[in-house]
Amino acid sequence: MAAQALYRRWRPQGFADVIGQTHVTRTLHNALTSGRVAHAYLFAGPRGTGKTSIARILAKAVNCIGDGAEKPCNICAICRSLSEGRSLDLIEIDAASNRGIDEIREIRDKAGFRPNEARYKVYVVDEVHMLTEPAFNALLKTLEEPPPHVIFVLATTEPHKIPATIVSRCQRFDFHRVSLAELVGKLRHICQAEGVTAEPAALELIARSATGSFRDAESLLDQLVAAADGTITLDQVQSLLGVASDELSAGLVEQVIRRDVSSGLRLISQAIDEGADPRQFTRQVLEYLRGLMLVQTGSSSLLNVSTETLARMTEQARQIAPQDLVATIKLFSEAAQTMKSGLQPQLPLELAFVEATLREGIAAAAVPRMVTETATVPTQPAAQARDQPSQPVQSATMVQPAEPQTRPEPVQRAPETRPAPATSTAALQGDSLLDTLVARWTEVLGSVRAQNRSIEALLKDCRPVAVEGQTVTLGFFYPFHQKKVEEPKTKALVEQAVSQVMGGTFGLQCRLTPKSPQQMEAERPKNKIEAAAEDPLIQTAVKQYGARVASIEETKEEPRQSSGGSGSQAD
Repeated sequence: MAAQALYRRWRPQGFADVIGQTHVTRTLHNALTSGRVAHAYLFAGPRGTGKTSIARILAKAVNCIGDGAEKPCNICAICRSLSEGRSLDLIEIDAASNRGIDEIREIRDKAGFRPNEARYKVYVVDEVHMLTEPAFNALLKTLEEPPPHVIFVLATTEPHKIPATIVSRCQRFDFHRVSLAELVGKLRHICQAEGVTAEPAALELIARSATGSFRDAESLLDQLVAAADGTITLDQVQSLLGVASDELSAGLVEQVIRRDVSSGLRLISQAIDEGADPRQFTRQVLEYLRGLMLVQTGSSSLLNVSTETLARMTEQARQIAPQDLVATIKLFSEAAQTMKSGLQPQLPLELAFVEATLREGIAAAAVPRMVTETATVPTQPAAQARDQPSQPVQSATMVQPAEPQTRPEPVQRAPETRPAPATSTAALQGDSLLDTLVARWTEVLGSVRAQNRSIEALLKDCRPVAVEGQTVTLGFFYPFHQKKVEEPKTKALVEQAVSQVMGGTFGLQCRLTPKSPQQMEAERPKNKIEAAAEDPLIQTAVKQYGARVASIEETKEEPRQSSGGSGSQAD
C-alpha cells in the first residue's frame, strides 16, 4: 500500500491546528459558538494556504455530536467519518473538471434530500471560478435560498473571475500567504514528529521556495525525506531545486557594481554548469538586489540573513546609487518575465546583466573590463582622466585597462561640483551621432522588423531629431504613434535596435514634431492633372513627343437602349 503523503498526513484537523489564518478561524469559531453559521462561504486565496482544510474542519464542526464544548472534537463517529473520507454528507467537487451546467443541476437536484447521517450536508466546490456562465446561473438560485440542511463552501484562487451575483450571496474570507517563520516552524515540527534530521538552512530554503504554501513546502520535504541519507542538508535542497549558492548571486551583483562584464558572464555560466536553473538563479539575484534596496532605505531589519551577509550587502549598497539600483532591479525583473516564453532561458539573464553593467552611473570610478579584439587606447594619468568630461559611447568595443582596477570607492554624486562639459565638443559629437543615426535609420527599421513588423510601421512615421549623450530623441508626427512606442516593451525593443546599430547603449525619448515641407507636399492630395501625369502611357507620350497635360475633359457615354418591341436601335 502506498504511503500517505506528508501534506495529507499533517493536514490540520481543528481550528486550533490552522496556522496563519487567524482572522478566518476566529470568525468561524465565534459563528459556531453563537449559532450564526451562514449558508454559503467563499474562501479566496493562493494555493496551499488552507482553504480546503478549513472547509473540511467547518463540515466537521457543524456536524460534531461530541460532548465537549470545543468543535470539532475529532472523536465522535461523525468527526471520524468525515476525517476518513467515508461520510456521504461531505461532497467535494472539482469545478475544473465538472464545470458544466449538467453537473450543477445535479447538485441542485440532490441538495433537496436530507443528509444521510449528519445534521448538515456540506458541498465544497473547489476552483469554483472554472464554472461556465450557464453553470453559475444554475447555481445562483440554490445558493441564494438553499435548503436549511445545506451549506456551500466555494474555494478559489481567482476570485475576480466569479460573478458579483455569486459573491454577494456568500460570506467571503480572503486567505493570506503564511510567513516564512510560520512555514519553517511547521516544517521543524513535522521533522521532529517524523524523526527526520534537517539543517536549519535547508528548512529555510524549502520554506522560501514554497512562497507561502504549506502544501508545496510539505511536498518538497516529503521528497527530500525519501532522497536524503539521514540528514537533509542545504546542498541537497539546492540540488533538488536547481538553486545556485548565495555566494554566486552575491558575486554577480558584485560584478555589476565593478562593471566587470567578462567575470560576470563567466559566473553566470558557472552557475548554470553547476545545475542551477536560469529562472531560479534570476529570482535569487532579484532577491539579493531587493536586500540591497532595503539596506539603502534603512530597512535591513526586514532581512533574514547572517551577520556576514548583511555586512557584505551594506558595503555593496554604499557603492551603487539608489537610482542605478532601481534600474538594475527593473532589468532583472524584465529578464525574469522574458524567461517564461524564451527559447533560451539563460540569454535574458545575460542580457540583463550586460545592460546593467554598461549603464552610465553605476560605480562611476570603475572601468568596464571587457576584452575584445586588438583595439588599443593610449593611457593617460588618472588625474587627467578624472578632469575630462565623460564622452558618449560611440562603439561597443571596449578594451582591457592598462592597469588592474581596484575596488571602487563610494561615489558621492554632487552635480553642483561636477566640472561642466565642453559645450562645443558635445554639440559636435551629438550632431555627428545624429547624422550617423539618420544615415543608418533603415538598418534600425530592419532590426525592428525582424522582431515586430507593427512596431516598424510605427517608426516609419517618425524621424531622429537629436542625440544627446546616450539618449536618442525621436520626433513623431502623430500622438498615437508616440504613445505606442513609449510603452515599456516597445521602447525597450527600439532601444535595443538603436544600440545594436549604433554600437553602444542608448536610451530613447519621444516627442511630437511638425512635418517637413517635403512630407507635407508628398501627402497633399493631387489634382486631376497631377494624377493623370503619373499614368505610364501619358509619361511615355511626354518623354517621346514632348507632350504635356493641358486639361482633362470628362466624356459621358450615352446609355445604350436594348432592342425590343419599340423598334429602337442600339448606337
